[in-house]
Amino acid sequence: MSLSRRSLLGTAAALSAAPVVRVRAQGKPSIKLGVLTDLSGTYRDNTGPTSVAAAQLAIEEMKSHLGFDVELISADHQNKPDVAASIARQWFDQGVDGILDVPTSSVALAVGQVAKEKDKMMLNASATVAALTDAQCSPNTIVWSFDTYENAHSTGGALMAQGNKSWFFITANYAFGQSLADLTKEVVLGGGGEVKGDLRYPFPDTTDFSSYLTQAQASGAKVLGLANAGLDTQNCIKQAAEFGLNRTMKIAPLLLFLQDVHSLGLETCAGLTTTETFYWDLNDRTRAFTKRLLTKSPNNYPNQAQASTYGITTHFLKTAQAMGAAEAKKSGAATIARMKSIATDDDAFGPGRVRADGRGEFSAYLFQVKSKAESKSEWDLYKLITTTPPAGVLHPLNAKCNFPVK
Repeated sequence: MSLSRRSLLGTAAALSAAPVVRVRAQGKPSIKLGVLTDLSGTYRDNTGPTSVAAAQLAIEEMKSHLGFDVELISADHQNKPDVAASIARQWFDQGVDGILDVPTSSVALAVGQVAKEKDKMMLNASATVAALTDAQCSPNTIVWSFDTYENAHSTGGALMAQGNKSWFFITANYAFGQSLADLTKEVVLGGGGEVKGDLRYPFPDTTDFSSYLTQAQASGAKVLGLANAGLDTQNCIKQAAEFGLNRTMKIAPLLLFLQDVHSLGLETCAGLTTTETFYWDLNDRTRAFTKRLLTKSPNNYPNQAQASTYGITTHFLKTAQAMGAAEAKKSGAATIARMKSIATDDDAFGPGRVRADGRGEFSAYLFQVKSKAESKSEWDLYKLITTTPPAGVLHPLNAKCNFPVK
């Protein structure tokens, strides 16, 4: 069944109106978590209701192992840093211990500052800007499984290795898009390539990319690098096909999610490459996790962002159980330090760990989108090309981000 935007928006409204999980027993201490996500905008399908469902699943699976209650609430940050910071501040003042998911890099940077100020936690699953664990790192932040450095070096590096050395970028003009374009340019130039242009468009207010695509086509570049995500990426790919750019240039979406391919269809996306740290059909454990999540999100198979919400929630709850709820609530920075000291392991990502700067260490998988003839079912969309271990896709550890691990 295809995604229904109307039905998911209805779900989003319901989710933001009330607590979505309350695991409570008489006399137990309580942990409160909030999923701050995009429930109505360009990243809704890639995060949104399915990320909320992933957090719900983690809590329900862990509840029999916990000596405390867990309450989960959610809200729509509308991709606006000021709105998100206001919600975060209110939540923390009302007793929320940690904020989950937090897509949109400008939003995450703002929420991360509030979490640091309040000594709470931002457990980030889907904002991509590498600065979150580099230039603007915080002892109160974890970024679970992917970032712009990884995508630049995996997807961008793979295309360069294939001889695609002249590039033109269309870039969402905010922290995420700027970081993704700039880091990919470093890969291109470092490999002896050439950047023929970079057009930066207003985010999130652009839907017509025709003028940008026309300039890209006229540049003579071999590769069109799309430094954007969500509906913006979908619109660029669709409009590029309409203009025939896919016959003269290699279209390179530098952050492409499973939902984007599903929405656009294999006729449009076949042959595109993408990097994700999770794919539902990767192994027995990812398939088992997906089967369980589909009971809560039946029309939307999970991607790396939504799986990351599950993984980071699971790891936090294991850590809080090891510490005791009262101790885990005292200091966000101290709890995150403890999270870094405990090995991670869940069905979505398998074994891993969180680095001193808060960056999760997991392998990256380069996929190629299948052709229609290769696909055996509706969500059978990727085939694995290469696997890169964490050391190959993680940015160098910034000395100022070498926070204590307890």
